[in-house]
Amino acid sequence: MNHVLVQDLRKSYRDKEAVRGVGFHVEAGEIFALLGPNGAGKTTTLEILEGFRQRDGGTVEVLGRDPGDRAHSGWLRRHVGLVLQDIAVEPYLTVRETIARNAGYYPAPRPVDEVVALTGLTEKSRTRVKDLSGGQKRRLDLALGIIGNPRLLFLDEPTTGFDPNARHGAWDVVRNLRDTGTSILLTTHYMDEAQALADRVAVIAAGRIVATGTPATIGGRDHALKRIRFTLPDGCSPDDLPVPVDVEADGTVTASVAEPTRVLHQLTGWALDRGLVLNGLTVEQPSLEDVYLGLTADHEAAPAPDTEKSPLSAAGHRSTR
Repeated sequence: MNHVLVQDLRKSYRDKEAVRGVGFHVEAGEIFALLGPNGAGKTTTLEILEGFRQRDGGTVEVLGRDPGDRAHSGWLRRHVGLVLQDIAVEPYLTVRETIARNAGYYPAPRPVDEVVALTGLTEKSRTRVKDLSGGQKRRLDLALGIIGNPRLLFLDEPTTGFDPNARHGAWDVVRNLRDTGTSILLTTHYMDEAQALADRVAVIAAGRIVATGTPATIGGRDHALKRIRFTLPDGCSPDDLPVPVDVEADGTVTASVAEPTRVLHQLTGWALDRGLVLNGLTVEQPSLEDVYLGLTADHEAAPAPDTEKSPLSAAGHRSTR
């Protein structure tokens, strides 16, 4: 079952077509990452899925309902969680009071203390919101997104402002949500985050989906050339090496090959015969970031149109205007 279905989605602002035939789906119980540069149409697509914008064309279903149909808005609010970048909360309530208040908006919320612990806020549960750090406020945003025990969760840049330890802790929370049955649509500018969390990835550029796949295979990543890298030994020139290579100004040698085993054997055998050491020897597959940059390089990101993002209601949802 698809918890999100998008087919031929279109949206224009005046004479600019921001979303041009976008299509993808999010399966039940998976983490799906939608990646794209600023101005690519990602935010518009998400706001249509979240019910905050009307589309010009195409089909959109969220948990089998049309988010653009106001008749479904109440039902979707009860079953969909949002972790946005600009959630407005009462600054003088404590963390626990804020989460408990939002729990009252849902028919079957998760236990408040469970959510406080799950998001790493136990020690801050009696702290007023205004006294939280940026990373702690982001944890609170995550808590508010999951308190309703949603079937589907939209995560918009969930770890902005987190230190490395906090990021990994948040990743564990997201994986746990997936493992307990919540489907997750994630947006992030951190490629390592998408690599660590996503079951599947789509890249949007210039209003179109340009690639979809797993983090390991998207854009042909699994078939791309591997890079063997090391530092050129003292007294050697590139012509001395047994295989063709590129050498950077700092002496870093790169050999790009389809299958590295044979070339590694040639290089290490050559070095051993001469009593040399290949310092910094590594074999690298192109990273998800490399693939992402390659997929988006040919699509110049135009400035995003002024979409006048709506304010949030007390329940942590944007109110449509």
